[in-house]
Amino acid sequence: MAVSVKGKGDFVFSAATLLFVPGSRSDRFAKAKAGGADLTVIDLEDAVADQDKLSARTAALAQISDDRSGWAIRINGVTTAAGVRDLAALIDAETLPGTLLVPMVESAAEIDVISGALGDRCPQLIPLVETPKGLRHALDIVGRDAVSALMFGGGDFSGELGVELAWEPLLAARQHVVLACAEAKKPAIDVPFIQLENEVGLAEECAKARAIGFAAKAAIHPRQVPAIASAFAPSEAEVAEAREALDAYDAGGGKAIRFKGRMLEAPFVKNYRAVLARHAALSGKKETAHA
Repeated sequence: MAVSVKGKGDFVFSAATLLFVPGSRSDRFAKAKAGGADLTVIDLEDAVADQDKLSARTAALAQISDDRSGWAIRINGVTTAAGVRDLAALIDAETLPGTLLVPMVESAAEIDVISGALGDRCPQLIPLVETPKGLRHALDIVGRDAVSALMFGGGDFSGELGVELAWEPLLAARQHVVLACAEAKKPAIDVPFIQLENEVGLAEECAKARAIGFAAKAAIHPRQVPAIASAFAPSEAEVAEAREALDAYDAGGGKAIRFKGRMLEAPFVKNYRAVLARHAALSGKKETAHA
């Protein structure tokens, strides 16, 4: 599934998991896709050495030309020579991916360059905020029409701050990303968890990220995908409660009512509707609309 955005101010983010695979390792593309992530991202940036940029770009575009479903590409930053070459190749490509990830974005002007160059063919863009300057302009960046979601690039951000890539040192930055996305009505994607053998730590960080408002999390190994998918999808109990609450609210004429020992009114109804919308988006099922 790819990211989808419905109308201005009404989004459904239908990807909970993004798995990165180096563009220089085309032999791993099929294995990465088999990992089951909603989006498999061919990386042309950090995972690719300078001398391999051209061959990685060629392999990525060849893969997209063969099958673009469920694939995305992370290009190099458009303020770099490699990023300019990536954009030129995309302009000339017959087939574009449905989604482009754009690293090291520090201003909305960078998004304008990409959307202007690709015009009506421009894929949905997911900028990565990876610096304090980018964070300061996060709302302007995520607010661009071409942008479907915003990702927090915690690895580079931790380097900028000189701190560990861990939850506590980056909590304030994460919250800033979530707030910008909430104002723009766009989803926020969390940074990958890099401790590959720490399954408990992955589950804990997923739970924390979802609790503060992230809609998805990236992965760097296929084994991380199931845990992330489980953490960011509404549970059966949450879905059942949402349906019951909305039925009760509708039966009460859309007024504040008592539900399971607490008040059920408009703000909570909005959250329940969001649970069902997310469940429908991730499961492919259609929920009965509640007016």
